[in-house]
Amino acid sequence: MKISSWILLGAALTVTPLWAQMMGHAAPDSAPTQAATIPPDLQATKEQLARLFEVMRLRQQLDTTMKAIPEMIQQQIHTQMSAEYAKLPEGSQPSAEQQAKLEALMKKYMDRAATLYPPEQMMADMTSIYQRHMSKTDVEAYIAFYNTPAGQHLLDAQPVIMQEYLPLVMQHVQAGGKELTDEMSADVKDLMKSTPATGATPAQK
Repeated sequence: MKISSWILLGAALTVTPLWAQMMGHAAPDSAPTQAATIPPDLQATKEQLARLFEVMRLRQQLDTTMKAIPEMIQQQIHTQMSAEYAKLPEGSQPSAEQQAKLEALMKKYMDRAATLYPPEQMMADMTSIYQRHMSKTDVEAYIAFYNTPAGQHLLDAQPVIMQEYLPLVMQHVQAGGKELTDEMSADVKDLMKSTPATGATPAQK
């Protein structure tokens, strides 16, 4: 997975629980359904959604996640690089200076990747989508809920939940990604063995 994909994954993981809070959880065995589009005259206004996002602390959570994900990725890369260095023959390991420069280079590009889809653009895109699926009445009800003690408790707990959840995501993606890559490599090799090259002619009997 590319570094920029990790960044966007982190942002998506932040938004998804918030969306689930508002829309409710579907039963595990239920098929996803297409939500009806709200008629334009009943759609929530941008001003309403700005108030909703504010009371949901959505911008703060996006900012926090966009800062945390690169640090987590850098830790993962550092661990992987250390493991790879340990496999190198004695005397061929990179120097401490080279390792430091490489890590600095990786951080540089992770920081740049974090700006590919800035929170401001995320908020603007989400506003357009929310408008198509939420009415003025819906949004006012959500705002009222998030202003209750229960709503505030949910918002207070959300950063802690995500802090505990994201490392699990990274672990599962990393472990599953290696298994997936190994299987794909094996399948590609099998495919190449069983598929004749372009232009090849069948062997003469």
